[in-house]
Amino acid sequence: MKSWVKLNLFYLGKSKKHQIFRAKKWNKGLEKILNKPVFTENYEQIGYIKEVFGPIDSPFISIQAAREIKFRVEEKLYVKLRK
Repeated sequence: MKSWVKLNLFYLGKSKKHQIFRAKKWNKGLEKILNKPVFTENYEQIGYIKEVFGPIDSPFISIQAAREIKFRVEEKLYVKLRK
């Protein structure tokens, strides 16, 4: 069974191809988000989690946004994870 998980992220900026965030809250169960699609509150897929890196307690998260999507930093982001 899959469930929606809200990503509690703080936007830092953009690299060449990715949007970079910092996790405000992190737990070990969120390590499964790598390569998962990212959705908005309206269930629109905006991209994929490409990389999780940095400190263990508050890592950086790189999201590769889809080319046709206009990315808004204030949106709440979600992933679907299996329980």
